[in-house]
Amino acid sequence: MSCGSLDAFLGSSHRVADTFRTPGGPISTELRVNDRIRVPEVRLVGPNGEQVGIVRIEDALRLAQESDLDLVEVAPTARPPVCKLMDYGKYKYEAAQKARESRRNQTNTVIKEMKLRPKIDQHDYGTKKGHVVRFLRQGDKVKITIMFRGREQHRPELGFGLLQRLAEDVDELGFVESAPRQDGRNMIMVLAPHKKKSEARAEVKAEKERVAGIRAAERAAEKADRAPQERTPKPHGRSENLDPEIES
Repeated sequence: MSCGSLDAFLGSSHRVADTFRTPGGPISTELRVNDRIRVPEVRLVGPNGEQVGIVRIEDALRLAQESDLDLVEVAPTARPPVCKLMDYGKYKYEAAQKARESRRNQTNTVIKEMKLRPKIDQHDYGTKKGHVVRFLRQGDKVKITIMFRGREQHRPELGFGLLQRLAEDVDELGFVESAPRQDGRNMIMVLAPHKKKSEARAEVKAEKERVAGIRAAERAAEKADRAPQERTPKPHGRSENLDPEIES
């Protein structure tokens, strides 16, 4: 049985345990290990995933003890239950490490918003586009809203053209996830980054480390250039002698 199959067994056993209820309340979801397994026989799986077959529980416990491993019931609902020989403490530790790493890498989807007017001037457009570029580089989605006022509502093509222009300007960083659509007095478009947020974070971190390394190298070079100058002794000035006879 592979590690993936084992994880599936463990996951399914936890879900099954969660569905059982007793009059006194929910039962424990902890897997049964060693002497806590109270069935006459089990389908045994070896430590490397090899199928041993159906054996008596006494023989399975003896094999576990001889191998200095634990007997873990990984599929309690099977008939007979499936048990595996493993180092259960090590498995729980590795599973906790994987879960912690998964939570660390998990990223929540963030949607930034940028609002523009259909008759925006070139300078403001450049500023707004710069913010959109920064958001996309960070791995965030961007909701672009064109706000129409007064007679501008009768010129939706202005907003549509502006959104198309912006999408083309940031084409290298993102793509149009939601095409422009009218929403009351506004027109909305959603841009999504080409790269995942985790990848964007890794690139930002790598860039910061690269810049920090360059600055550290520059400081070390400057320090090395100053060192010889600081070690060079300063020449002593000749004292002026006001007595000409002594000078001769």
